[in-house]
Amino acid sequence: MSRSLVIMLHGVGSNGNDLAPLGDIWRPNLPETGFVAPDAPFPFEQGPGRQWFSITGVTEHNRPERVAAARAAFDATLTGLMAENGLAGQPERVVLLGFSQGSIMALDAVVSGRWQLAGVVAFSGRLSSPAPLTPPAHLPVLLIHGAQDPVISPQETERAALTLEGLGVAVTSFILPGLGHSLNAEGVATAGRFIVGALRPGQ
Repeated sequence: MSRSLVIMLHGVGSNGNDLAPLGDIWRPNLPETGFVAPDAPFPFEQGPGRQWFSITGVTEHNRPERVAAARAAFDATLTGLMAENGLAGQPERVVLLGFSQGSIMALDAVVSGRWQLAGVVAFSGRLSSPAPLTPPAHLPVLLIHGAQDPVISPQETERAALTLEGLGVAVTSFILPGLGHSLNAEGVATAGRFIVGALRPGQ
């Protein structure tokens, strides 16, 4: 059984295998931490892969309701993974890491007040949760976004950071020059340091 857990949430049209290799990078510094990268609950309607919620016909106005509708399946996924890793009922030992749509769901997990987590890492995402926003105070959140992202504007991360700060969340954000809608070595290393700090406070 793991002392702590990092759950990695892929983007739309992808699957868990996309992010799973990150665990191999970070495991040496977190030998008692489990790393899991589940497939999203729903098949992607526009091609292979999976999705946390449908993007068919999605708009700025209807995205929040789709996020809310996806919560039950999302929470069931997290609850099952925590139980499998011996951490049932212990979200304070869990870090959520998301990319793109996975980041939307990871941020929603905390701003909705549903999950009292150790921390959240959101790559290339946006804050799309419906009101009310009631996150746990001082929960650490790391936002990382490519400055050249053509899929989700880096301004979404800038806006999310301002909102989270206003809600009392301990948020840190980085806009990485030259990076598109993807990860790079700098972002991965930054996330790794954040995860160690979130799971081992004071070390």
